[in-house]
Amino acid sequence: MKRLPPLPALHTFLVTAQCCNFTRAAQLLHITQGAVSRQIAGLEDHLGYALFLRQARGLSLTREGHDWLPRVQQVFALIEEGVQQVGARSTTLQLKAPTCVMRWLLPRLMEWQALRPDVPVELTTTVQHGMDFRREMFDAAVVYGAAPNHGLHTLKLFDEQLTPVCAPQLLAGPLPLQQLADLEHHMLLHPTRDQRDWNTWLAAAGAHLSRQGKVQHFETLDMAMSMASQGTGVAIGDWSLIGDDLSCGRLVTPFPLKVATGQAYYLVRPQGSTSTALLELLDWLCEQSQARTPQ
Repeated sequence: MKRLPPLPALHTFLVTAQCCNFTRAAQLLHITQGAVSRQIAGLEDHLGYALFLRQARGLSLTREGHDWLPRVQQVFALIEEGVQQVGARSTTLQLKAPTCVMRWLLPRLMEWQALRPDVPVELTTTVQHGMDFRREMFDAAVVYGAAPNHGLHTLKLFDEQLTPVCAPQLLAGPLPLQQLADLEHHMLLHPTRDQRDWNTWLAAAGAHLSRQGKVQHFETLDMAMSMASQGTGVAIGDWSLIGDDLSCGRLVTPFPLKVATGQAYYLVRPQGSTSTALLELLDWLCEQSQARTPQ
């Protein structure tokens, strides 16, 4: 297999072919005319044919030179495009988060972009609650569960606290929702198939509902919250995530009891990540979690 020609010589050929003048090419490349001439001669020796006709009145491309020029132009255009694309990606922070935290996280990221348009963030959502930086190329992630203990830099956002939520009209509708027993008359919206969130809260509240029907399951917490805000039924929500829904009146909490599950949301990043922009974003999100979490 024949060795590829050296890239500097190809660049010299490209510049020389565009101006057909060794002197002008030397000026553009910031090297001597002799260096240009030697690089072109070396490239021609490597290829085995001439690229330029040396004439008294200047240079002109040979047939092979004409054939080579668009190909070399394409190569350098691809290199330039690659440099720009990779450079753009390297300045964009890659963040991963589970869908259950979107109601809280997405408005904060939009606010961050308004405050810091120079530090864009690309968000990837997942139904998974963990993160493995050895297999996935992200700068940071939000994880849900117990405190991570496998060597990650960890910042706690907030603890999970379960409480029922519903649309305001359900409180004083045809079937008022004023005491625990009134849940018998409303559809319970479950963000998980196993109904664990509702079961945990009902057990802590000492409530024993007699009916086994009138339930609806959803794949994500966000879907359950959206249906609750439309008056479909009563969902079980995380108090820490629904501050915006409560403050604007989309949702209300019919009962004061909040049940801590021992789970929490954390911001994690791999060891050795030292991007100043990343650290600023994570610290800012932590400040937001402390300032805007309902009390």
